[in-house]
Amino acid sequence: MTKGYIHSIESCGTVDGPGLRYVIFLQGCPMRCQYCHNPDTWEPNKGDEMTVKEVLKSFYHNTAFYKTGGVTVTGGEPMMQMDFLIELFTELHEGGFHTCIDTSGIMFQPDNEKMMQKIEKLMDVTDLVMLDIKHIDDEKHKELTAHSNKRILDFARYLDKKGIPIWVRHVVVPGVTLYQEYLERLGEFMATLTNVKALDVLPYHTMGKAKYESLGMEYPLGDTREATKQEAVAAKQIILGAYKKAKER
Repeated sequence: MTKGYIHSIESCGTVDGPGLRYVIFLQGCPMRCQYCHNPDTWEPNKGDEMTVKEVLKSFYHNTAFYKTGGVTVTGGEPMMQMDFLIELFTELHEGGFHTCIDTSGIMFQPDNEKMMQKIEKLMDVTDLVMLDIKHIDDEKHKELTAHSNKRILDFARYLDKKGIPIWVRHVVVPGVTLYQEYLERLGEFMATLTNVKALDVLPYHTMGKAKYESLGMEYPLGDTREATKQEAVAAKQIILGAYKKAKER
């Protein structure tokens, strides 16, 4: 019986997929996003060790609440714990519950046969992927996260070929991602896919600063100002405008 390292569980998530969600936060993440507000999820093999049954105990007590929703697994990076995730989603899928992964896609490794077998198995029991595209420009992505975005964009293409619906998530950060050029390029990339069902554009906030201080860590974005809701709405319109224009070509 596989055990997962659990950071926390939220029983009434409303922004992590369709309907009311039971949201499981897994521990561990290879990304180092400068705006991450949960740096305490980075280190692997920490948190509460729990079996699938233990994790879902509260969910099964309240399934009536999740009839139009389901279960979302996030992190950290949930695909770091593939064996646990497969076992979890297999049980949920057999029970007819909607499954969603909130992921950066960084664990996608097309040259790793063993990993790809696990991803194939996981995708067979996954109903939706919320894909966080941090930055559309590869060099800027490296600056922002310490990783290339190539695996992430390849994962989006893989999901498209598999016919698995995705919601694209993108955080707009003043001076980092909040540029018309990058927003348009993101829309143009999305237009190459046929499986995009929604786009969430989120304004950067600084609520994570206090957590960095409590962990004795320097906050990477310093005094970068927060993005306003109006800027996020305008950015979404730019992305969708470029998306529609590219689709019409």
